[in-house]
Amino acid sequence: MDIYKDLNNSKHKEFEKLLSGQLSKSKNVTEGKIIEGKISKITEKFVLLFVDGLKSEPIVDINELKSIGLEKKISLGEKIPVYLEKIEDKNGNVVVSAQKAQKIKGWDVLVKAYENKEPIIGKITSKCKGGVIVEHLDSGSLLFCPGSQISDKPIKDISHLMNEPQKFALIKLDKIRGNACVSRKQIINEHKKADKAIIVNKYKVGDIIKNAVVKGYSSFGCFFDVNSELDVLVHLQEISYTRVNHPEEIFNVGDKHNLLVIGVDKEKLQVSCSIKQLSPDPFEHISNYELNKKYKVKVVKLMDYGAFCELEPGLSSLLHASEISWNKKNPSAKKYFKVGDEIDCIITEIDKEKRRVSISYRLTKENPYDALLNKHPINSEVKGEISSMNEYAIYVKLNDFEIESFLHCNDLSYTNNGEEELKKFKKGDKIAVKLLEVKKDQQKVRVGLKQLQEDPFDWFKNKKVKDVLTVQIISSNNKGLLVKPEGCKLEFLIKKSQIAINIADARPSRFVGGERIDVAISELDFSKRKATLSIKLLEELQNKEAVTKFSSPLSGKNLPFSSLSEKLGKKNNKNKKE
Repeated sequence: MDIYKDLNNSKHKEFEKLLSGQLSKSKNVTEGKIIEGKISKITEKFVLLFVDGLKSEPIVDINELKSIGLEKKISLGEKIPVYLEKIEDKNGNVVVSAQKAQKIKGWDVLVKAYENKEPIIGKITSKCKGGVIVEHLDSGSLLFCPGSQISDKPIKDISHLMNEPQKFALIKLDKIRGNACVSRKQIINEHKKADKAIIVNKYKVGDIIKNAVVKGYSSFGCFFDVNSELDVLVHLQEISYTRVNHPEEIFNVGDKHNLLVIGVDKEKLQVSCSIKQLSPDPFEHISNYELNKKYKVKVVKLMDYGAFCELEPGLSSLLHASEISWNKKNPSAKKYFKVGDEIDCIITEIDKEKRRVSISYRLTKENPYDALLNKHPINSEVKGEISSMNEYAIYVKLNDFEIESFLHCNDLSYTNNGEEELKKFKKGDKIAVKLLEVKKDQQKVRVGLKQLQEDPFDWFKNKKVKDVLTVQIISSNNKGLLVKPEGCKLEFLIKKSQIAINIADARPSRFVGGERIDVAISELDFSKRKATLSIKLLEELQNKEAVTKFSSPLSGKNLPFSSLSEKLGKKNNKNKKE
């Protein structure tokens, strides 16, 4: 028990008091917190920090301090913020990190800026996949800026932006992963918005903007550039008093026009303008124009589907492609007119409700189809030149009429194959044809070549059904006999079923080429130019004639069967009497 006596002496009590004081101080120093240490010693590689409350001095690597930009603070007595990881490790040392302390402080700054929607100052240090790395100048934290957020416009070269201090907006923070996204584009747009607000406030309703430039258009309106500082939309309904389907009908990119300010929205930072309200409504003068009367108009816009023309300034009308030419279906207006041309047109429609005027250019010219019929009635001969060909037809441009007519290969010859006959012609050949049909509404003309020749089918004009003909056999096959009537230029096929009454005799092989036989006409249709010949019908007619000529009502009694019947009848009568 003597050992406990020594604990009661005065020296031991003094040591105990000092130890208790030191321990109480260390309780105020907590792991996981940022503390400040005063540099007490500097070596070649390390600095020692004095932290009140710790039993030993933490050691910090000088390279760590340099990496976070604290090399200027490496001097005795300077205070360094560090993150306390462990008060005592297994070796009894205090573990701290200046880098982590700076990162935590930097994160706190970022969180505050994010919550207050304040911009931060950073610089682009390097490129990476999908964007660039931005260093936060206040904390040294590395942030990610996506490529789409570098600028408000696509840019390929960012060399002029590298390592230049500039503002960035925080758009995303992930505390768990410890990363953040920033945007330079948002800062640019905010500046532009502020600048745009100043510009918009300069305009008021009723102002006239001069020489605004057409920048582009969409289906709902036209966009104008005003003094290279403001984009203005002129709605489709404010372009013209007449109906406009699309701005491209009226405007060309680069055109200059005066605009009237009709609305200013300071919240949306938009200025609305009108073109048509700068001039009086031309439709008030529409009563000065009459239907079916010729007027001179000015071509102001050319499109593939027509031309926009002005009856007077502000009063425009569409000359549709279908009203340009008589003989060409929907031609391109660009092939007929140019902007600025003054042409004669006839007003065909005035619709005051729809504010629409329809005009026609072709009506000022003589209808070539009427002229054609006046000079060349149907079934008359007309001359022309082959303008084009395809595998089944020829197109003939008729002389003096600028009309293309259609000549089908089946109308080339009565006797020869049409497609083979087609090969005899070429583009540029001059030919005479017969006018067969004119469809003015459809702009179609049909002509024929064979119709100018004698029709070999006329050989049948004096013939009728059941008439007997003498034909010459040309050839035979499984389908029947190919024959040619004497004195006729046409050939006909007698089908196998029409060769004989008896099926066993209906064999084409019974006949040889060059043989002459008699046949009967079984069908004759002049409208279809069709004739059907039959040997079977001739046999039926001959049999019927023979029966009519040689038979009588009593001829059957001479037959044995008739005699026997008579005898049997007499015997039956005798038996009945008995």
